[in-house]
Amino acid sequence: MEPNALENAPKIRAYQTEDVPVIRRIYEHYIATSVTFEYALPSAESLEKRLAEIAQNYPVLVCVVDGQVCGYAYAHALGERAAFQWSAELSVYLHPQFAGRGLGELLYDDLLRRLQAQGIRSAFACVTSPNPASEKFHAKMGFALAGRLHRAGFKNGRWHDILWFEKLLGPYDSPLSS
Repeated sequence: MEPNALENAPKIRAYQTEDVPVIRRIYEHYIATSVTFEYALPSAESLEKRLAEIAQNYPVLVCVVDGQVCGYAYAHALGERAAFQWSAELSVYLHPQFAGRGLGELLYDDLLRRLQAQGIRSAFACVTSPNPASEKFHAKMGFALAGRLHRAGFKNGRWHDILWFEKLLGPYDSPLSS
């Protein structure tokens, strides 16, 4: 088998509460990096609560390969005001040993389809800069660079810019029309 080959076809499904410990272990790989601006790994309880709250309104998905959760993606509110309800911010995290195998694309594809089905018109992604792999990934997924916020966060001893990417998912007619 090739080093990046997968035994069985990956499966995307909605997360379940029992996935939270694995999701937390995946996220732990990013805490020491500037990929996330969180300084400390959330407790299992706080992460479980966070995901349950998000899942009330948006998809939270996991990618399963050979029976093992190897990545997850979710959408959440772009802003708290009512006018933001047709937009969502997306995140995707893969266990490092599964990076570069197209699993992020599978997760995002499924996530974007689900968002379109629920009437979301715009998807946004916030990426710490520099992060060439994530920038390339979002371009490949059809996202366009929307803007840069300079020195928006301080982590690991330095200031980081963030890039905002956007993808238009649906028509911009009245949200109440069919």
